Amino acid sequence: MLIMKGARIAVETCMKVKTEETVLIVTDTQKLRIAEAFAYSAASIGAQTAVTIMEPAQEHAREPPKPVAEAMKSAEVVLIPTSRSLSHTDARRAATKAGARIASMPGITEDMMQIGGLTADYRQIAALTNNVADIFEKARKVRVTTPSGTDLTMSVEERTPLRDTGLYHKPGEWGNLPAGEVCLAPVEGTTNGVLVIDSMGSVVTQPLRVAVKDGWAKRFDGPDAAKLEGLLKSADRNAYNIGELGIGTNSKARVTGKVLEDEKVLGTVHIALGDNTSYQGGRTKSRIHMDGILFHPTVKVDTRLLMQKGELLVG
Repeated sequence: MLIMKGARIAVETCMKVKTEETVLIVTDTQKLRIAEAFAYSAASIGAQTAVTIMEPAQEHAREPPKPVAEAMKSAEVVLIPTSRSLSHTDARRAATKAGARIASMPGITEDMMQIGGLTADYRQIAALTNNVADIFEKARKVRVTTPSGTDLTMSVEERTPLRDTGLYHKPGEWGNLPAGEVCLAPVEGTTNGVLVIDSMGSVVTQPLRVAVKDGWAKRFDGPDAAKLEGLLKSADRNAYNIGELGIGTNSKARVTGKVLEDEKVLGTVHIALGDNTSYQGGRTKSRIHMDGILFHPTVKVDTRLLMQKGELLVG
């Protein structure tokens, strides 16, 4: 199968699975073929491999059934090819705390595993991701603008960035696959201005303007505004929180309408609404975490120009 290319990269390079390690594949009924490829790759190198199958969740960040959460805590490596994200759940956080190495893959497709972001050179991605993250380590203020109208400022002071390198070799390391981003939680109450979401998977397909005041999304304008607001209202009041700033660093990732890959595209930025407790310093918990992609952004970190119209100015 062509998807074995991505499966082997994930198991052997990204997770560095060893013989006799315990590997758990958490999947749902819509991702069985992909889960099978990961399971075969892990088993073929002698890992003790198990697969657990759930019904697809209706929204991102919905907690899995308790038996699945317990199994995640007991495995050394957890691969999560699912329809909706488990990244920002208590189950994932508890498994990380227990020492599991985790790759979350919400919405992963066979195409990503054959020619897309999962086929990248992850050592190269790690080097670029770390260079970008180093700039954020001591940053205080960020400004993001885009041709479609975004103009946001936020404080990131004392917020350590998450380095989503795609190399999860140490106990407790976790991130996405495909990987390739630097992300953090802006300080609550500090994000102000206008956010124009250029894409958010199937939820936002045309630019959507969001007025942001003191860290909260206040007003939505655009053809998909009602759809997005409906999802936020069905979650909780913290769903309106500006929960994440992310910078894409994967040169193999493409804009496909799948947020998992779109947010990793080199030269893009993403801003998330909802939960931020997966990031250092984040304290706003929500049932939802939704990433909006920004195209051709210009990003200024304190006085340094990090990105100009989608060109990352870091080697």
